[in-house]
Amino acid sequence: MTTGVRRRMGVEERRQQLIGVALELFSNRSPDDVSIDEIAAAAGISRPLVYHYFPGKLSLYEAALRRAADELAQRFVEPHEGPLGARLLRVMGRYFAFVDDHGPGFSALMRGGPAAGSSRANAMIDEVRQAAYEQIVSHIGVQEPPARLELVVRSWVSLAESTALIWLDGRRIPRAELELQLVHDFAALAAVSAAYDAEMAGILGQILVHEPADGPFGELVTRLVGLVPGAGSVAGSAAGSAAGSGEGDGRGGVPAAG
Repeated sequence: MTTGVRRRMGVEERRQQLIGVALELFSNRSPDDVSIDEIAAAAGISRPLVYHYFPGKLSLYEAALRRAADELAQRFVEPHEGPLGARLLRVMGRYFAFVDDHGPGFSALMRGGPAAGSSRANAMIDEVRQAAYEQIVSHIGVQEPPARLELVVRSWVSLAESTALIWLDGRRIPRAELELQLVHDFAALAAVSAAYDAEMAGILGQILVHEPADGPFGELVTRLVGLVPGAGSVAGSAAGSAAGSGEGDGRGGVPAAG
């Protein structure tokens, strides 16, 4: 008869195990409701041993937030291939998959949880937002984003964050619909900005020229036109008049896609 021998973990390996266990527990319940005893039991070690690696629950919680923040930031990484609308839709799919799988943990990360007010927790949140901003700007292909583009992208990142937090309270809207709606929100924010600024109009025009009619941005146009009977013919007539008279030049007019 043989007896199994538990493998002894190294210091860093044990720390990573505890962080993983804590993140799993914090992802399914409020961090305030998770005790050190539960973390120790889930890791298969004693309570004093947990304190050997982490001074207290707050330090372990911040370490778990660090891993969650790194993973969330990675959700915005996307190959620079294909139309922007399709890329953003894939990003939102990964983003909401994380939110769906780690609801309480996501809420704790964005709202601070037990670490509310902690400079480290706030820094982690800012890192996620900055990583998301930089990724989106890189997809747009602008080396030095003008002020209005920065406003659009940062506003959209904040909108995605707040929308996810609201959605977690009951999940009353199908996730796939919300992901698509957020991509449409990006297009809407960019379009409104383009209506006020010629530089943004040029950036938006470069985006739209690569968008297929059946893509997310094209679908938004179809939905908007469908809201008002005859809107398509009115818009076409207005565009034709502007083109014939030279109106719209220098006023931020947006080139038609395709």
